Amino acid sequence: MSAGPTRSEYDVVVVGAGPAGLAAAATAAGAGLSTLLLDENAGPGGQVWRAIDTTPVRAPDLLGRDYWAGAGLVAEARASGAEILQGATVWGLDRNLEVAVSIGGGSRFVTARRVVLATGALERPFPIPGWTLPGVLTAGAAQTLLKSSGLVPEGRTVLAGQGPLLWLLAAQILRLGGGIDLILDTAERANWRQAWRYAPGFLFTPYFAKGLALMREVRAKVRVVSGVTALSAEGDGRVERVAYTAGGRRETVPVDTLLLHQGVVPNVNLAMAAGVKHAWDPIQLCWAPVLDETLATSVPGIAIAGDGAGIGGAPAAVVRGRIAGLAAVEALAPTAVRRGPSMETLRVARDRAERGRRFLDLLFRPSRAFRIPDGDTVVCRCEEVTARDIRDAVAIGATGPNQLKAYRRAGMGPCQGRLCGLTVTELMAEARGMTPEEIGYYRLRPPVKPITLAELADMPQSESAVRAVVR
Repeated sequence: MSAGPTRSEYDVVVVGAGPAGLAAAATAAGAGLSTLLLDENAGPGGQVWRAIDTTPVRAPDLLGRDYWAGAGLVAEARASGAEILQGATVWGLDRNLEVAVSIGGGSRFVTARRVVLATGALERPFPIPGWTLPGVLTAGAAQTLLKSSGLVPEGRTVLAGQGPLLWLLAAQILRLGGGIDLILDTAERANWRQAWRYAPGFLFTPYFAKGLALMREVRAKVRVVSGVTALSAEGDGRVERVAYTAGGRRETVPVDTLLLHQGVVPNVNLAMAAGVKHAWDPIQLCWAPVLDETLATSVPGIAIAGDGAGIGGAPAAVVRGRIAGLAAVEALAPTAVRRGPSMETLRVARDRAERGRRFLDLLFRPSRAFRIPDGDTVVCRCEEVTARDIRDAVAIGATGPNQLKAYRRAGMGPCQGRLCGLTVTELMAEARGMTPEEIGYYRLRPPVKPITLAELADMPQSESAVRAVVR
């Protein structure tokens, strides 16, 4: 195996070099703990600060000043003494705190006294008819291209969905000279009634002024259709049209690129594979880990920080990362010299950073029509399983996502359920007249990311290696 971890044991292993992971690693290493930070991307920053070292988009105002705020934390993590490995795919974690990682074409294990999972968020599935057509992308994918390469969509472009990222991406595309023909806003107007009582708290956060400015900037240049209640992508071999319904009228517009987004949800696969207890969040409509005040999980030694602990945004992720890092220091080196704020100060900062979150969660809560598909709409993209297939499987005896694998192979492809898991849970819950909590989620186990046989063959032939892939 080529360049990998320099040792087999560390005090702290952090997975993910986004805002939370960088903060956790900097805090732990800064206190003298041997710290390894593993991240599968080419450079640090996660999705929020993606390609912050290498982006060709250097003018501060084009990506926004919040993006460049990450440069200081990247520098802090590098100066802390933490060992940082990019291009490292973590595909396994067990209760003994053994971390399986592939890097440079080979795999190996490292052990930790504490593990901090900072795996961030995934875009919520948006299963509409035609969402698998070429030319249909997620907003996150488009933003990755924009940040890493300065690329913006060409031709007729439509953005559809809701949430802060949709408006941020629209503004960034426009600033870089791209064109947007139409925005189809799927936010339910009824959401205002539920969110309104939390508005006073939201008004006193930075999100209010920034969000309002973004929406004004975009609306001044792009036509926006609100109250969209149905949506589909159409075309022969690739997307050519977008059909939508708003105000009871169905319209069709030609399109070359359709960008979809309806919020983000915690990336839970690695934590679930490690046996961490999760619960269904009825507000954010997703699975979230059960954590204590220091972000510790049900598995001793494993903590979760950032959006993987529940969606909170980048400022909250940084504070959560520092809390998890400081908790590791307090557990492993209580007499170590520490720099930075105390745990109590960090908790106050976390509460401040998370203020107003309930307003956003309720305002941008996606409707049933865009979460639970019908008919021949594809749910599991890897195995091409449709909503009808899943309902038929329930009718003949499938009781939950794990039983569904035997009927339709849903969740058994390369993504291991990341693109279909939430949809399958909610769809089966509706079909069976049960709650998502009662239906449950896929039973996950290593490898949670695709790895090659060559990578496995490169692994030291220890009992731990065998246990990781044969259970």
